[in-house]
Amino acid sequence: MAIDETRRFTPVNIALLTVSDTRGPDEDTSGDILAARIDSAGHNLAARTLLRDDAALIAAQLDAWIADPDIDTVISTGGTGLTGRDVTPEALDRVRDAHGGKDIPGFGEVFRYLSLQTIGTSTVQSRACAVVADGTYLFALPGSNGAVKDGWDGILSEQLDSRNRPCNFVELMPRLREK
Repeated sequence: MAIDETRRFTPVNIALLTVSDTRGPDEDTSGDILAARIDSAGHNLAARTLLRDDAALIAAQLDAWIADPDIDTVISTGGTGLTGRDVTPEALDRVRDAHGGKDIPGFGEVFRYLSLQTIGTSTVQSRACAVVADGTYLFALPGSNGAVKDGWDGILSEQLDSRNRPCNFVELMPRLREK
């Protein structure tokens, strides 16, 4: 990471979504890890919720956050595996398509590269992904604590820092709705 200290840090308003059929708020350790990292980086945790693995529910929550002008970015944890109930990427696809958004394929590629260093070839089972829809970034991470750390520490902490050089997601925010 190349932080340019001469640039101003711009805090980002982040909504955090945990997707799980088996965890409640007391067991949401991956969400807690993300919330702590968001705070320690100087960003604003604008909203946080936990939903079961249901693509329609997830998409509805994402739609609500996309419509909220006080939310710049959504980070989800969970629901990115290969089982029948893992539907977070499908929810992101719905939202992307409904809002004329775009995939951010490099996010999943870099996530799996980083994850390869920690969990080996098991990373091929991850469908971590990202899209941008109506000016809002949406990132889907796996639900494990290690995956959340890999995603935040290895990608998001840098790309959501307006001082990161040579470029970052934050500096693109004003232009995301261009036609």
